[in-house]
Amino acid sequence: MDSSNKKVRVRFAPSPTGYLHVGGARTALYNWLFARQNKGVFVLRIEDTDQQRHNEEAVAAIIEGMKWLGMDWDEGPFYQSQRMELYKKYCDQLIKEGKAYYCYCSAEELAAQRKEAEEKKEAPKYSGKCRCLTKEQIDQFEKEGRSRVVRLKTPQEGATIVKDLIRDDIRFENGLLDDFVITKSDGFPTYNFAVVIDDHLMEISHVIRGDDHLSNTPRQVLIYQALGFDVPKFAHIPMILGPDKTRLSKRHGATSVIEYKKMGFLSEAMINYLARLGWGHGDREIFSRQELIDLFNISRVNKTSAVFDIEKLTWMNASYIRQMAPEKLLEETRNMLESAYPEVKDIESTPEGKERIKKIIVCIQERMRTLNDIVGLCDFFFLDEIKYDPLSSEKHLKEEGVKEILTRLAKALETVEPFTKENIEPVFRNLAKDMGIKAGKVIHPARVALTGRSDSPPMFDTVELIGKEASLKRLNEVINSKL
Repeated sequence: MDSSNKKVRVRFAPSPTGYLHVGGARTALYNWLFARQNKGVFVLRIEDTDQQRHNEEAVAAIIEGMKWLGMDWDEGPFYQSQRMELYKKYCDQLIKEGKAYYCYCSAEELAAQRKEAEEKKEAPKYSGKCRCLTKEQIDQFEKEGRSRVVRLKTPQEGATIVKDLIRDDIRFENGLLDDFVITKSDGFPTYNFAVVIDDHLMEISHVIRGDDHLSNTPRQVLIYQALGFDVPKFAHIPMILGPDKTRLSKRHGATSVIEYKKMGFLSEAMINYLARLGWGHGDREIFSRQELIDLFNISRVNKTSAVFDIEKLTWMNASYIRQMAPEKLLEETRNMLESAYPEVKDIESTPEGKERIKKIIVCIQERMRTLNDIVGLCDFFFLDEIKYDPLSSEKHLKEEGVKEILTRLAKALETVEPFTKENIEPVFRNLAKDMGIKAGKVIHPARVALTGRSDSPPMFDTVELIGKEASLKRLNEVINSKL
């Protein structure tokens, strides 16, 4: 829990330039968990001051991703583009107080300054040319119609210390920070300026974000100080890397959280995995949402970057699928199941059919890694014509004596009533005993004949759920085929 007296208020503030990616989702999650644990407020803010990069589809995708993950917000979404008057007000205040100034340097002049600094092997920062313009110079520039930006007057000596809840205090020498722009020539605020105004007015107590923002933080602290605002507490989360230890990107696979939904991942598994991607509680892997809220501690977030591992996510997703009630799993997969096998809807129209579908779900549940697996794992339960895996057929259907085994099995299964796994299992085992062979010599070829593959859910459950008529038909097709 946070020990300060100030009410916890945190925010997730994405730019609407792309979808909600894995890194952004984890940042949102850490903010959400921190707010919920401290009975605080979670604010959603869309930072859309860069109008050239604004994308309405991206805004919708961000909100869709948040809702899918179950990260509800208490306030917002707020849009920076609707708060322009506030930024202008505080910019004018800084100019009036002599803490900021108009800069009329052209792009060519700024390029020349950078080149000169490089030649002197100095940091390429603004020279401060317009820092002390006279009124006459300003009037002349205005008369010429020169475009202008507003720069903050930053201290030239000393250091700005950033206190971080994850890292040690970080020192930034002021001499390396130039008089940076806070309002652009088009009147829009820069990212650093708008963020400070918004975080102050929204009473944000803790800024939890990726460490790619760390270089912005000293500039933001200087803006807080210039305006006389309280500085919030900061926590900078290390970036997420791909398996090749480079920054996670599209080349590592799907990075939009909604893409993972389409790939058959559960939101609960995604939340669990994202929480563990840089934070831990002993060796434990699986946490309920409430347990994450209760146990999460921002100070225990790793200082080093986490590596995104799709296999680990898939393993975790499979764990969640195994824990699901069959009815819930069916609801989650119903659309794709009925799309692949339209007859499912007809089967479920009777109580017996509903029970059969439920048993099929239970039968394959242990084998599912993603929700999308259901279609491929179910095919032999619904298709009239199944496809035979060549390797499985070669190994189990072409051995000497297989046709005799399957012939005797088919004959024995004809008399089984009711056709349940409890009655089916003795048929297999008694046949093996009568023929003096191991049970596997009956089970393996029968499995391939009935399902088309050498791996399937438990054999006797599978035979029951395929049904007597379809089972006998498939066995006889193999018996009568030219193997």
